[in-house]
Amino acid sequence: MPGTTGTTPTGAETATTDTVADRAALRAPLSRAYRFELVKLLSQWRVRLLLLACWIAPALFVAGVSRQSTLPSDTLFGRWMHATGWAGPLVILGFAGTWVLPLLTSVVAGDVFASEDRLGTWRHLLVAVRSPRRIFVAKALAGVTVILLLVAGPACSGTAGGLIAVGDQPLVGLDGHLLEPGTAAGRVLLAWICVLAPTLALAGIGLLGSIALGRSPMGLLLPALVALGTQIAQMLPLPVAVRLALPGYAFIAWNGLFTSPVQTGPLLVGIVVGLAWALLATALAYLLFLRRDFTGPAHDGSGRRAVTTGILPLAALLAVTTLILTRATGAPATGSGIGQDKVQRSLATAFAHLYRMQTRRLHRPAVTEAQLKATAACTKSDGQAAPEGPGNDWRCVVSWHLPGTTAPGTAVYQLDVTADGRYVADGDGPKEVNGYFLVRTPAGDAPNPLWQFDGNVELLDSAPKG
Repeated sequence: MPGTTGTTPTGAETATTDTVADRAALRAPLSRAYRFELVKLLSQWRVRLLLLACWIAPALFVAGVSRQSTLPSDTLFGRWMHATGWAGPLVILGFAGTWVLPLLTSVVAGDVFASEDRLGTWRHLLVAVRSPRRIFVAKALAGVTVILLLVAGPACSGTAGGLIAVGDQPLVGLDGHLLEPGTAAGRVLLAWICVLAPTLALAGIGLLGSIALGRSPMGLLLPALVALGTQIAQMLPLPVAVRLALPGYAFIAWNGLFTSPVQTGPLLVGIVVGLAWALLATALAYLLFLRRDFTGPAHDGSGRRAVTTGILPLAALLAVTTLILTRATGAPATGSGIGQDKVQRSLATAFAHLYRMQTRRLHRPAVTEAQLKATAACTKSDGQAAPEGPGNDWRCVVSWHLPGTTAPGTAVYQLDVTADGRYVADGDGPKEVNGYFLVRTPAGDAPNPLWQFDGNVELLDSAPKG
């Protein structure tokens, strides 16, 4: 009929518009999809077990070690666990950045997408949510939420265990100066916040591996393998710019928070680099997820796509970041950043602070750093090698002056300097200055603070060139 024919296009257009509107209305809201993914993660027994361990085990470890006669002196701040409760969470942080956080990230982020491939539930999820974009965002947010809970556990638990077992006492920094309890608490909290950047970088890599490799176990192991590779690289004598461009450098750079002045340069670089890796890896994972074909019942990933979409862009980011850091910071294209002047300055500063601590504990007349005028003269391999770079063959002679005396005092130290700038100074005489003997402290007898101590050399120059 004429009337019917004339109204057909309008009716079809209205029907199409209604269909699009209905489909949009049927999409699950992001908040609901996020809660659903979060509940799925928290319902897994391994995630619950990890959460329980992260919130209980560090407190028990710190409290137990703090009561022992032997301390983990080879661990940063481990030699101070008898003196203050703020050393415990830093010992936990050093161990967590090396092993725990990469493994936790692998378990969560490396499996958040691959689990759907193993169970074959993608079709059901797409029918329920009706938006691949929302599925990705919901899964990524749920994974990050669980990772944040896992990171907060050791921080809170280790701090509680240390404060309960030892107490709220001042903390000795990496240059020998004392941090009052309030300052120490703020620095410990900031250190744990700073390691979120490399943790998020590993989480982004885990999302990328989980999508690109599907059910393959390599997707689950990818964050841990990347973390292991960066740890091995940090032990090598790499140029400073390459070292700072690695995504896990902030796991080390938090050491600079415990010097005076704070070594902000390497720390800020490590945080920015970690966030850049996190953003790029997550963006690549997002693009790869939207291009995926969900019609197949299972997905084992594509090795070629993993290389072209994942490895090559991240390798390009490493190269570009290295080039930018070389030009922006004035870091040399070659060289470790560990030089004679830096080692001497760091050792003299730490010695002066710790000498004052020893003076107070032995009830001797008080002196100041300005009165001591401590200096250090260091050589490497008994002068047979250039005085630069890491090694356990550094030998230093520290000199200082006491008020009312004409002859300077001297003390010899053997230094073991690692590639990341941390060193351990071991006293080599005279024994009445830096030998091993016990001194009385408010917390009980403790070794002579000048006997062995940790220090840190800033790899970047204080005043960058260029």
